[in-house]
Amino acid sequence: MKKIGLIINPIAGMGGSVGLKGTDGDIYQKALKMGAKAITPKRVSELLSHIKHKEKIFMLVAPGKMGADVIKGKGIEFEVIGKIGEITSAEDTKKIAKQMLKRGIELLIFCGGDGTARDIYDAIGLEKPVVAVPGGVKMFSSVFSINPIAAAQIIDGFLEDVIENEDREVLDIDEKLVRKDMLKSTLYGYLKVLKIRNLVQAGKIGSKFGRTIEENKHEIAQFVIEDMKKDTLYLLGPGTTVKTITDNLGLPKTLLGIDAIDNRKIVGKDLNEKSIFELLGEFDKAELIISPIGGQGFIFGRGNKQFTPKVIKKIGKKNIKIIATEDKMRNLHCLRVDTGDSEFDNELKGFAKVIIGYKEELVIQIES
Repeated sequence: MKKIGLIINPIAGMGGSVGLKGTDGDIYQKALKMGAKAITPKRVSELLSHIKHKEKIFMLVAPGKMGADVIKGKGIEFEVIGKIGEITSAEDTKKIAKQMLKRGIELLIFCGGDGTARDIYDAIGLEKPVVAVPGGVKMFSSVFSINPIAAAQIIDGFLEDVIENEDREVLDIDEKLVRKDMLKSTLYGYLKVLKIRNLVQAGKIGSKFGRTIEENKHEIAQFVIEDMKKDTLYLLGPGTTVKTITDNLGLPKTLLGIDAIDNRKIVGKDLNEKSIFELLGEFDKAELIISPIGGQGFIFGRGNKQFTPKVIKKIGKKNIKIIATEDKMRNLHCLRVDTGDSEFDNELKGFAKVIIGYKEELVIQIES
């Protein structure tokens, strides 16, 4: 049996659907008041349910909502390590990870976002490999698995001794700046990640700022604008490519948030799930315009969690418009979705058209 650690950040990801772009510091309390619900326990439960070789595992798990509450009844032998209070913190993650390291874990599984990855790096560095289950809002780091099911496959590969390690970047962004619509990412360190091609996400690649790239964005924006219909709600996702649409219309845009347009006028800024639904109730027709994250290919589940499965179902798959520059698509072999609902992710899979220029489209596979 292999000794594996498990730590869950119970508050990670809670700021996503309510549009808070993270849960660092006191933002967690604000997220709760806005009706946010825990994300990570469900993610880890899905992971544990999909591990095939449970008989080969002995787990050291963090107490209560940081691990023990989720692993019960999953058919895995475990022992609870450490103590926590009612309110958990980054220090709990670091302390428990260090305790697990001293107890001889061979692998550490954690669920959270970029902030949690930073905490794990602070605690164990490159001493042991990790499996990072995506559960946060941002997740620009390249240490995360594609989704919980992919994480389970990685763990099974580890149990069969067929996986190599590689060092991958831990990135984090300043949430205070994000709330001012400014993006600043910092390389914080590296974690040792189990490597299986197409199961671990790539790092975020920013859109390149060169004349041809900018021209490409403006061509896409021109085509999208010409195709806009009257009395239709257009929900605009984050990113510079989508922002070019509002730039061409002479309208403001929240670079890292969700905004809404009707008849070429702004009708909603920096929306969360609740405010999106309120707007959808006012319109008979709606379309969603998004651009994949460079290098990763995610169209849902990274940086735009306001687009929950409930929202996407209301809008309808046929009303999703994907836009991306040729440069961005050149580095992607598929697009990905990770909405937090694996059954719904399967509904989104298939072939999709991506607008890559003026009256130019590319057909590409969507995977989960």
